[in-house]
Amino acid sequence: QVQVEESGGGLVQAGDSVMLSCVVSGRRTFDKYAMGWFRQVPGKEREEGECVATINYSGDTTYYTDYVKGRFTISRDNAKNTVYMQINILKTVSTAVYYCGVSRTGGTTKDVYVEWGRGTQVTVAS
Repeated sequence: QVQVEESGGGLVQAGDSVMLSCVVSGRRTFDKYAMGWFRQVPGKEREEGECVATINYSGDTTYYTDYVKGRFTISRDNAKNTVYMQINILKTVSTAVYYCGVSRTGGTTKDVYVEWGRGTQVTVAS
């Protein structure tokens, strides 16, 4: 059974940085799957969550939504079945539940993701 678990969130101050991790267990072919980070902002349902970044199976192709470019960095370590997201210069509007998904093809829409984690809460105080 595949499990996806995020960690690294918490209460942080505006301007700080945070590193989120997403570990996929139970999947021996992790290095054949693309990964994506999504976020659910306050007041919206998880189903309305937006894609903020994706990374292909090998890690050499990434995508970022416009408003995170320059502050968010997605990376992966296939030996550890883990994908990361470094978030710099946190803003109060960055407050959200960040969760990751596993995809055979990659992309920014939820329908291409086959497994999901429950997410990790990042709360940014001013």
